[in-house]
Amino acid sequence: MIHDILFYISLLVILSTIIPFIRHDFWIFRIFEYPRLQKLTLNILLIAIILCFSFPVQTKDWLVFAGLFINMFYLSYLIFPFTVLGKKQIITSIRIDADGRHNLKILIANVYQENRQSGDYHKLIALCDPDVILMVETNKWWQEEMDSIQNIYTHQLKAPLENTYGMLLYSKLSLSDAKVNYLVKSDIPSMEAIVELRSGQKVKLFCLHPEPPVPQENPRSTERDKEILIVGAKAKESNIPVIVMGDLNDVAWSYTTELFGKVSGLLDPRRGRGFFNSFNAKYWLLRFPLDHIFCSTDFTLSSIKRLASCGSDHFPMCVDLKYNPSAEMENEQLEVSKEDFTIAKEKISADI
Repeated sequence: MIHDILFYISLLVILSTIIPFIRHDFWIFRIFEYPRLQKLTLNILLIAIILCFSFPVQTKDWLVFAGLFINMFYLSYLIFPFTVLGKKQIITSIRIDADGRHNLKILIANVYQENRQSGDYHKLIALCDPDVILMVETNKWWQEEMDSIQNIYTHQLKAPLENTYGMLLYSKLSLSDAKVNYLVKSDIPSMEAIVELRSGQKVKLFCLHPEPPVPQENPRSTERDKEILIVGAKAKESNIPVIVMGDLNDVAWSYTTELFGKVSGLLDPRRGRGFFNSFNAKYWLLRFPLDHIFCSTDFTLSSIKRLASCGSDHFPMCVDLKYNPSAEMENEQLEVSKEDFTIAKEKISADI
């Protein structure tokens, strides 16, 4: 009985790694990209249990056992870049400017629309002291609760909605060419603006929160992938430094996120520093890095932190980036193939 249970669980773990290789947008093929760390942990436990209590005897058992070993090494290979042993895509800032003239500190928070702990976010903002704040899942109630920070964050862009896709952008620094876009669906906003650093350097900001590929939201990843890659293409065309941020409803190591990185040329500050799992704040076994900040190669990283939960199912993230054009020589340069561009164009032009 135990032998059969271990056999079928092992088979399911192996299949859960194989399924994402099927490049289909239906949610069942995409959702298994999320729990790679969980799959690796379960994979290692299964190998240990089988060795101790149910050593392979039949050919099919040996095949599945060998599959577990291959799966373990493959998952480790995928996860390794996000550990502290992996190569950093963005170098660490060597010198901290006392006046922060070249720095941009960003706080992003999915507040969970039904959450009512707005006071905790005010405390968090006071503690983190960011230059720019992006809050998503914000409706009119959240706007009214947060607008008291307008005396400090004098520049804003607001799109409060009741459908859990509202967005609020607050900034201490000057914003120009700020606008709300509806790139894919008429009720899913994204934002773009130019923020001016204290040094006078201008930086293009893109903020987004696409739908996740889950049955209760959208059974396909088509719309999510399309929005992410449209923003990636826009970022590539920018003639000034770029930052893309938000709850992308996609994990850092997914096929779409990697394709976004190649198409946009933007880098992930988590690489070589840790997972920084921002979701789910309520269930520690089901945590994934869904909240992202990507930047162009002319930035270094001063700090990156996952902050305390404020009643949401997402942890807020605070990232402090420093504009430093000379860093381009040391930061990773992503390579993109013709096949990558072809796939990206197909996804951007996909019917919805």
